[in-house]
Amino acid sequence: MSTGPALTFSFVIPVRDDAARLRRCLASIRANRYAGPVEIVVVDNGSRDASADVARAAGAIVVVLPGLTVAELRNAGARHATGEILAFVDADHEIDAEWIAAVAEMLTNPDVTAAGAPCVPPRDGNWVQRAYDCLRSHRSGPHEVEWLGSGNLAIRSRIFSAIGGFDASLQTCEDVDLCNRLRQAGGRIVSDARARNVHFGDPATLRGLFTGELWRGRDNLRVFFRGPVTWRSIPSLAIPLIDLVCIAGAIAGAATLPWGGVRLLIASGAVIAFWSAVRAVKMTRELAHPRAIDVLANLVVAAVYDMARALALVANAGHGVRRGTAPAAAAAASAISHSSAVEHGRHETR
Repeated sequence: MSTGPALTFSFVIPVRDDAARLRRCLASIRANRYAGPVEIVVVDNGSRDASADVARAAGAIVVVLPGLTVAELRNAGARHATGEILAFVDADHEIDAEWIAAVAEMLTNPDVTAAGAPCVPPRDGNWVQRAYDCLRSHRSGPHEVEWLGSGNLAIRSRIFSAIGGFDASLQTCEDVDLCNRLRQAGGRIVSDARARNVHFGDPATLRGLFTGELWRGRDNLRVFFRGPVTWRSIPSLAIPLIDLVCIAGAIAGAATLPWGGVRLLIASGAVIAFWSAVRAVKMTRELAHPRAIDVLANLVVAAVYDMARALALVANAGHGVRRGTAPAAAAAASAISHSSAVEHGRHETR
């Protein structure tokens, strides 16, 4: 372990109309027991509530930039930061009191360029949030990973600048793209459960889960083909593509029931159910002592997650869908319409 001066940290927090949760996030940062310098940069995306005032009261540097993507907000915050380490945390997160010290310890290894951990749901989270958390892998102890979400990610500022920061052309998956480029440049990403971060934005309803993933998955295809493509990354695109074809097949089967479409409907539904079951089994393995009700909850959440991720490839859902300011039904209808057109085009070319 290094015995030199403590690393300097700059927290970069994008926010929009989230004053109450931002206050909790900032308090958790200030409560950290860390000997080194810590600054906070809050980038306000045109909030109409007291978010900016809350940030200033907590001693944060506040940058107001309305109408930008989350990638642009984080990049802008990084430009205003002075720390050696950029700690990207979102306003609806709360970090543990040892978070900074744990991340600093991981980054004392000069070969490690980024560190963090998968987030965890609130302690009083409901069954949807508990099942959703099973989509994440929570291994104890430091271990190398391919990707970490940008709501709980610390990266050396010089490396962040060298690889160009977040790609501002991406609406979503910008953290996956950043981590891919980081690894392509020879960097290592380390995860450790000690960098515990509670995400209060985990979906609490199946509708919230569906709309959230409908938005989050929109740039999945684009980022995947940028590479690097690995055996571990292939399922993240292959399963949504298979499910999308099957959704179109099920629609075509339902539309042609009088002419024998029932077989196509059943076959498409069976494939969709199979992949959701596979995901649910993997999710259940994250539980130490799973009960029958946990297995059922995981299966339901896996099915909704898979459907949203499949439709995200064609829905082009905006951030308003995730925040509930755009009708989810309209986005889903648009996605289904697109997928039906894709399948119809395939039949026409045969």
